[in-house]
Amino acid sequence: MSTLKKNKRIKQAKKVALYGDTKPAAGRSLCERGKAKYLGGNGRKTTGITIRKFRQNLQSIRVEEDGQIVRRNVPVRLIRSGLVNKPVVRAPFTLDDQK
Repeated sequence: MSTLKKNKRIKQAKKVALYGDTKPAAGRSLCERGKAKYLGGNGRKTTGITIRKFRQNLQSIRVEEDGQIVRRNVPVRLIRSGLVNKPVVRAPFTLDDQK
């Protein structure tokens, strides 16, 4: 195996460890007809099954990785939970407080 492929796999594994797997999950969508039994009907009947994808809510944001600021597609659940380190942005035309 070439070193290039190995390095690419290492980079991808590092991203997956940080942000999780961002691939969509497979699922099914059911079309049904009829009235539910608890509502006085004869029961719901499935008339069609369609394969679909459950996609994650990915947002392109700037994150801090190994001291560098890079752009990544990150799921919103990681942003909300605080697992992603966003870079500190300061107001324009101001200096950092140096103590």
